Amino acid sequence: MAAAVEQDAALLEDAMSQRVVVATPTTLIALLRAIAYGWKQERLASSAVEIRDLGRDLYDRLRTLARHRLDADGRLVVTSQLTRNQARNLEDAREKVRALIAAALVRPRRRTATRPTVSSREQRLDTKRARSHVKRLRARPRGED
Repeated sequence: MAAAVEQDAALLEDAMSQRVVVATPTTLIALLRAIAYGWKQERLASSAVEIRDLGRDLYDRLRTLARHRLDADGRLVVTSQLTRNQARNLEDAREKVRALIAAALVRPRRRTATRPTVSSREQRLDTKRARSHVKRLRARPRGED
């Protein structure tokens, strides 16, 4: 390669401007290793982003499931009075936390919006009519004042 650069001094600059890397067999191995390392780092970064997003989703689901067990500072409060033994109660509380985390790991199914069926609409209206009739019977009779 040195002889080629001696013949044409602009050889390397022309190659770079056309996005071509001129490499000797010795530098080719080092170049390929550097490229492989770069690709590996890119895969690691994309995996880290994916893990971060999954962790955020899990945290949100966990907060939703445990919203009634959070104190004012946002800490999870789990109690157990299952037995009179403190060690057993502590294990029961840990089991409750495990169950909560297991429930948060399950992604909720997407609800598909559906229209109510004709029979369910009729049933709802019938219930409303019956309820309104019961309420009308509670009113004072008219004309007997």
